[in-house]
Amino acid sequence: MKKIFQIAIAACSLMIAGSAFAQTAIDFNKNDCNGAPAHLYADLDAGKAVVLFYYMPSCGSCPPPAQKIQAMANRINATHPGMVKAYAFPYNNTTTCAYSQSWVTSNSLSLYAPMDSGAADVAAYGGFGMPTVVLVGGANHRVMFTTLSFSNSDTTIMRDSILALISAPSGIKSISGVTTDVSVYPNPASGNINVEFDLLASGALSITVADITGRQVAVIAEGYANAGVVKHTFNTSALANGIYTMSVSVGGATVNRKFNVLH
Repeated sequence: MKKIFQIAIAACSLMIAGSAFAQTAIDFNKNDCNGAPAHLYADLDAGKAVVLFYYMPSCGSCPPPAQKIQAMANRINATHPGMVKAYAFPYNNTTTCAYSQSWVTSNSLSLYAPMDSGAADVAAYGGFGMPTVVLVGGANHRVMFTTLSFSNSDTTIMRDSILALISAPSGIKSISGVTTDVSVYPNPASGNINVEFDLLASGALSITVADITGRQVAVIAEGYANAGVVKHTFNTSALANGIYTMSVSVGGATVNRKFNVLH
């Protein structure tokens, strides 16, 4: 069993190393495993945030993150009804719809519509983690957040991203008319990574980077910024491979964006 697990981890690592994260959501337009219509771009064009959850059927660590995300999304839907949707996909194309229905039901994941055949999407979003979680939103169908290594703090990052989409925070406005507020690209990064956003008004600005433990490892910008589009570039060469969080604070609002460094 240990050897099988090690082989699975190695396979996942190869997939991650050989792939680039899609910056635009991969559309689907078909019935879910309950027979209900499921059209991703229609959800996004309606202003909804959508969680795409890719799981391995034998992955015991996959249901708890799905449940944590559901609890967060349900709190948002309580005040913004129907604005957060979720789909649960197996990471492969061989798991049946019957299993996907059972996986959702047995794990009490009522938010998630069960789907099948997730292999192509997993490859497009950068490879398989246990689980792979993708958050998409906006009329430009943007990938707002993705991770192959879920941690509890990710629910906070996802929550902030969703709230920014459906009710933009003070001090930061949408880019190109879409409330996706802060863009961090490319992700993963091996050299320079860019951050871009639009300010409603001039004011104090701070952009910092923290590692997975929350320890600050870099200050990208600190001081005063004029209203309008703000762009900064940060070289990640000195950072070790891993997951980092970029925090943008301005006008009393803080927005967090997660990114991977992969040299």
